[in-house]
Amino acid sequence: MAAPYTPIVGTLVYIWDRDTDRVLLVHRNARADDEHLGKYNGLGGKLEADEDVVSSCRREAHEEAGLELTELTLRGTVSWPGFGPNGEDWLGFIFRAHRWAGEPHTTNEEGTLHWVARSRLLAACSDDPAERSRADLPSWAGDRWFVPLVFDDDPRAFHGIMPYEQGEPVSWSVERL
Repeated sequence: MAAPYTPIVGTLVYIWDRDTDRVLLVHRNARADDEHLGKYNGLGGKLEADEDVVSSCRREAHEEAGLELTELTLRGTVSWPGFGPNGEDWLGFIFRAHRWAGEPHTTNEEGTLHWVARSRLLAACSDDPAERSRADLPSWAGDRWFVPLVFDDDPRAFHGIMPYEQGEPVSWSVERL
């Protein structure tokens, strides 16, 4: 019998300013010991024991950017078996935020915050290595599979699984409901 799946549960939010078509990202450049040093990502982190995923998403946006999210949409979930630095499994709830109150911080304990053109973020997630290189936005190798789904027009949530081995994704499967 297989061991039960007991992932670390987290949230990830892409804050999208539709008026300027830019997305707020953190450039993980603050800690030399950060296993994700140099990469760009949405805002997020681990779910705390006393909160649901929406509360976690809102708390992370407040902690990391000083923003109060007032409109957000669950875009999907991703299971990342083996993603952690010691092979830990992760389960992420992926949100897109459209409205918020406040002005974002310029930095947080993980790095600097940047408004990035959505087209540049999507280019960084392209299947074309040349397009990814031109985007000059270092990110996780697996982002190319799920980040475009965060911003597409399909109203259905996506649910994917992306196993990792030795820090790299080995496959991707997704379903929409």
